[in-house]
Amino acid sequence: MLTKLHDALRLRTSPVIFFGSAAIIIAFVVGTIAFTKPMGRATNAASQWLMTNLGWFYILGVTVFLAFLIVIAAGRFGRVKLGPDDEPPEHSGGAWFAMLFAAGIGSILMFWGVAEPVSHFGDPPRATDLGIEAGTMAAARDAMNFTYYHFTLHTWTIFTLPALCFAYFIHKRNLPPRVSSIFQPLLGEGIHGPIGKAIDIIAIIGTIFGIAVSVGLGTLQINGGLNQLFGVPESAGWNLIIIGVVCGLALISVSMGLEKGIKLLSNINIVAAVLLMLFVLVAGGSTLFILKGTFESFGNYLVALPELALWNDTFANSGWQNTWTVFYWAWTITWSPFVGIFIARISRGRTIRQFVSGVLAVPAGFSVIWFGIFGFASFDIEFNGEGGLVERVVDDGDIPGALFGLLANYPAAFFVSVVAIVLVIIFFVTSVDSAALVTDSMANGHEDFNPLGQRIFWGVAIALVTATLLVFSGTDGLEALQSTIILVGLPFFVMGWFQMYALLRALREDAGELPPMRTREWAQVLPPRSTSAARRTRTTTPTTTSSSRRSPPRCRC
Repeated sequence: MLTKLHDALRLRTSPVIFFGSAAIIIAFVVGTIAFTKPMGRATNAASQWLMTNLGWFYILGVTVFLAFLIVIAAGRFGRVKLGPDDEPPEHSGGAWFAMLFAAGIGSILMFWGVAEPVSHFGDPPRATDLGIEAGTMAAARDAMNFTYYHFTLHTWTIFTLPALCFAYFIHKRNLPPRVSSIFQPLLGEGIHGPIGKAIDIIAIIGTIFGIAVSVGLGTLQINGGLNQLFGVPESAGWNLIIIGVVCGLALISVSMGLEKGIKLLSNINIVAAVLLMLFVLVAGGSTLFILKGTFESFGNYLVALPELALWNDTFANSGWQNTWTVFYWAWTITWSPFVGIFIARISRGRTIRQFVSGVLAVPAGFSVIWFGIFGFASFDIEFNGEGGLVERVVDDGDIPGALFGLLANYPAAFFVSVVAIVLVIIFFVTSVDSAALVTDSMANGHEDFNPLGQRIFWGVAIALVTATLLVFSGTDGLEALQSTIILVGLPFFVMGWFQMYALLRALREDAGELPPMRTREWAQVLPPRSTSAARRTRTTTPTTTSSSRRSPPRCRC
């Protein structure tokens, strides 16, 4: 039946994966709207249980993933090329980085660049453990430690692990661009069967929800900026309008393809983002303070990293880490298949060492600079300026408006804020655009040209899930996004452990380190009772087979 419907709609995809994913998305949207309160209560209760009992598992997982990537890149497998051995990289270094930036981290930087440091500065994560007082220099240092922890190496570890697996199995083993392909060393041909299809459906659902959370955060930020500049009310109606505009622009971009759509917008956005960052660095009059603070805070972060990587808020048990770190890791890992396939697609021809060092170090290094500049610019306003950011972000809870609160203290605040809004819109357009293309690849199993309607469907699905979480969930928009994504992220953490094993096994197999296992084959040896019975049988039955005779073990290798 699915095949007939698939053919009637003139689709070019896997019927089970496409319609299975679509059915779950539609069921979620309809169920949430029809049963708002029960769904909200169930989601909140389940997410609270997960955060309380399995938050440590999320923390441990990302740290282990990071250690695995460093070891495999530094070892002998680091020289393995992701593609034919004589093939050069497909994209130049600059274009490669620009697409990495836009697809994975750009939207995160715009939303959290000011909000994260100011939040931890006004409400220190380890206030109870270390006795840190809000608004002090110690609070500023710890705020930057946690900001770097959340948005540099560990965040990009979550993207890099599946990306490396995709790049290897797609470009070296020529398998389909699906999450199930990573499990080929474990499942064999089973990746094309029910288990493989189930894995791909879970991956597609996670991607849709992860991008929906990103678009939801971007919607709140855009609405906050419009409210500050033009008095546009921060309401459900305006949220729906913004979601429609962003996803509509993304559908236009997705119809133009990778080169004319995503790549062009990415190059424009990276230049505009760097200019905005330089403006914040120079125009505020505290350039030296910001530069010194950025370098100093990076050193502090490197010293504190081993402790932060395994910190679980055990003694204070304040619940802070559940709503920050656990949320980040769960959110990031849900859309890691999308980012992973996208990065793998643009990374053909690079070695594993180049891949890991580039995808980990370059965006993480840029994040250090970005958060250092925006974080210390915020601290400068609090210590030496008029202040007000802590009151807005922490006391009033206006996290989406943090960036515009900072820009209000700079020259030409109105114009620069408009530019920032446009930047946020383009970043989310490229995210939805990339997600629609990659999700379609995961559903159909190939990267060839597909009917435009398929890609449009995934873009519309992202818009529907975003609107459902943000507007129709019956709770605070940000809280609904957090509760849902923590649940969706759990199976992806479980799969991450299997991904490490599968990649290492595939590398060893292809390097000839794991040939087919050969064992000795011995003749049958019967236990004593069976042997006596066999002797009696031989005296009465001349035709007894030789296999029943007791004989000493002998090798038939």
